[in-house]
Amino acid sequence: MSRNFKNKIVDTVITRFSLKGNGLGEFTLGEGHERIVEVPFTMPGEEVQAQIFKKRAGKFKGTLSKIVKESPQRVSPKCSHFGVCGGCRWQHVPYSSQLEEKQGFVEKLFEPMLGDAPLHPIIACDPPWNYRNKMEFTFSSDASENRYLGLIMDSSRGKVFNLLECHLPSPWFAEVLASVRDWWEKSGLDAYHPHKDRGSLRTLTMREGSRSGEKMVMLTVSGNPDYSLHGNQLKGFVEAVKKALPGERPSLFLIIQQISKGHTTQFYEVHLSGDEFIREKLTVSGEEMAFQISPRAFFQPNTAQAEKIYRRVLEMSDIGASDVVYDLYCGTGTLGLIMAKKAKQVIGIELSPEAVLDARENAKINGCENIEFYKGDVGKVLSTEPLPEPDIIACDPPRAGLDKKALETIGALKAQKIVYVSCNPRTQADNVDELIKMGYHIKAVQPVDQFPHTIHMENIVLLCRSNF
Repeated sequence: MSRNFKNKIVDTVITRFSLKGNGLGEFTLGEGHERIVEVPFTMPGEEVQAQIFKKRAGKFKGTLSKIVKESPQRVSPKCSHFGVCGGCRWQHVPYSSQLEEKQGFVEKLFEPMLGDAPLHPIIACDPPWNYRNKMEFTFSSDASENRYLGLIMDSSRGKVFNLLECHLPSPWFAEVLASVRDWWEKSGLDAYHPHKDRGSLRTLTMREGSRSGEKMVMLTVSGNPDYSLHGNQLKGFVEAVKKALPGERPSLFLIIQQISKGHTTQFYEVHLSGDEFIREKLTVSGEEMAFQISPRAFFQPNTAQAEKIYRRVLEMSDIGASDVVYDLYCGTGTLGLIMAKKAKQVIGIELSPEAVLDARENAKINGCENIEFYKGDVGKVLSTEPLPEPDIIACDPPRAGLDKKALETIGALKAQKIVYVSCNPRTQADNVDELIKMGYHIKAVQPVDQFPHTIHMENIVLLCRSNF
């Protein structure tokens, strides 16, 4: 971009949202040419002034300088960090409008593939605050040795700000954060700098059993032995967490993250205090089930919405008593165990060894004897293990979606139904398009808002073999 235009203030009218949830508008640059600018924390119908600072992928990036004319729909953000934090991008947008945007996003992605299949209305999150059961916060410091513990600033290339409040998880998350920050100031420890492999403290992660009330706090540190924590420092950390949670017995862990050039990153867990896991309960279609969750095992981050997701999966898949079900990317086995109550047999596959251990224990806790869990890459396990042929395949892959091997293997199994749950409808749509080419068609689509005030969401797609 020409230096003449960098940091220029431009006037624009926001007409729509970008895929990242920022406002998009047009402005005139140079010889009457119209250009697009993307401005965070704005919304359609607003006239704003924005400072443009770079151009990428055909549009300019901008920061909000002034709102000349507000949208009549704009609401007051709940959090004092709104406009700085890169997390909640839509606190200024009415929740009903957020749902409309997400519904429209899914409709645009899947309409070319829907045929006569219904796209159901998005399932809202009620209430849309204090819904997250897990959050990760980052330790950071700058050249002046100022210390920060919080979330990443918007458009900042990884800069962290000191977080004082957050309305996505329960209030105790911010209370523990403040107490740990006080401990850090007195500890003599430095934040970890990845480019130099120097410093000790990387992240602070908290988890909560929303139904049980049990709490877990994890301190992730560098695996470089030159920056290891000594006993008194660890004792101080434990005392700081317990000070913020008087009368409680939180589960506390030290996670050592070991990096080595040319090798896979390794994690080592050191149990510091409390239980070695937390417990959670889910009630789906009248069936209550109990789960234990280890520090690094995956569990749906919104417990209430997880129940709604799993209920819709059961309704859409319509499992019969003679059906064999695969639960791929099964995590701690939540969905597979719920499906096992209706199926003849369930096969769960998960890469994380910690999650598989939890899944097997969860099967015992819930008395499910018709489910078996395999540890390994989904594509590899499916192509090498002598498994019974599936009638139904359920999958909930990472945001990147199904890799080529997994996709090809799933298609070759020719299960009558595939129920695909995704936290990234874009990669999900790409995978669904490939599955349609393999002989499937969409039977139904169900969006679920699991992350209010952000652009993120869940989506369920039911696919059936074309002869079914």
